[in-house]
Amino acid sequence: MTTATLQVKGLPGGFGTEIPYFHAEHSGTAGRARVEAGVHWGQVVEAAAKLGLAPLAGSSPQVGVVGYTLGGGVSVSMGRAFGYAADHVQAVEVVTADGALRRVTPDSDPGLFFALLGGKGNVGVVTALEFDLFPVAELYAGSLQFAGEHAADVLRAYHLLTAAATDELTSSIVFLRAPDLPFVPEFMRGKLTVFVRLAYLGTDGDTLVAPLRAAAPVLVDTLTTMPVGDIAAIANDPSDPGTSVEHFAMLDELSPSAMDAILELTDSAQGPTLVNLTQLGGAFGRPARYPNAVRRDVAFALFALTVVPPGAPALAHDPGLALTNRLAGPTGKKHPSYLAPADASVAGVRLAYDDATYERLRTVKTTWDPQNMFRWNYNIPPRV
Repeated sequence: MTTATLQVKGLPGGFGTEIPYFHAEHSGTAGRARVEAGVHWGQVVEAAAKLGLAPLAGSSPQVGVVGYTLGGGVSVSMGRAFGYAADHVQAVEVVTADGALRRVTPDSDPGLFFALLGGKGNVGVVTALEFDLFPVAELYAGSLQFAGEHAADVLRAYHLLTAAATDELTSSIVFLRAPDLPFVPEFMRGKLTVFVRLAYLGTDGDTLVAPLRAAAPVLVDTLTTMPVGDIAAIANDPSDPGTSVEHFAMLDELSPSAMDAILELTDSAQGPTLVNLTQLGGAFGRPARYPNAVRRDVAFALFALTVVPPGAPALAHDPGLALTNRLAGPTGKKHPSYLAPADASVAGVRLAYDDATYERLRTVKTTWDPQNMFRWNYNIPPRV
């Protein structure tokens, strides 16, 4: 198998990025990238697309590659087909607590490799990753946008879509209450809008989404066959920073009661600004070729965000927390890719892992960082 080699490097000081070296030898059947810390996904997507290849990038081109991958990495374009970004890492360069720079592979140290991917930076400072690229040049992707008054019909149609989804389909449904401000399109100002965002690697995309298009009047339809270099357009995440409070909930299923809760809280003007429900399953639910610490037993991940203007007082009522608490279930299960600041306690982090995974992470932590040098994070403490 011929391999494409792609190197993307961060500038000293971390301001901006450059691509000083770019070498390709490939037949379109496989690829590999080496990316240093500080590089954002947008650069990797753009560079790989020139080779007819694609990484398992997230929704925003501004997200850093390394931090995203160390939590697992949920691709909005191909995740259900190929799994987490962490599942396709071949090597990790890391500075461990003893000050040594190491190149860790599944063969050189399977325990350390396991803990680095999904362990959220608990056993070292990662300086570079090597990971697979996929021979995908284009895909059927984009979004459908509906008025909030049709939210129930659209959510039901989305539920049916996900129930029958093959691994080629990666999707989410988003409930957005836009502010009543001049920069917002007039038809969205101060109103609830529902988006279904998807990416599909099959050839019958229009047939697949026909029931969604028929569920309610479509305000905006951007679904089309697009080059993989344009995948940021699927979510069209904002590029400017903002202040908000966010929470997550992991769902074992999209039950009628869960749908009722989502509809009830998003329908209120006092509800969250944004609720994003992403279907996992597919390859997200299958073991990685090289074991890592990323959770596999989640069907849907829900993200609730409430915008809080700078300098505003703390929320007297946090609608995102109200929603995620209602959906969390008896275990309060969490996921290393979906941890909010409110989850940063030891108890909160513990919920991101099953028992066996957490105990293995503590064993590796005790071996490689017994003094807990790397503790300003979603911390997993060593054994005493």
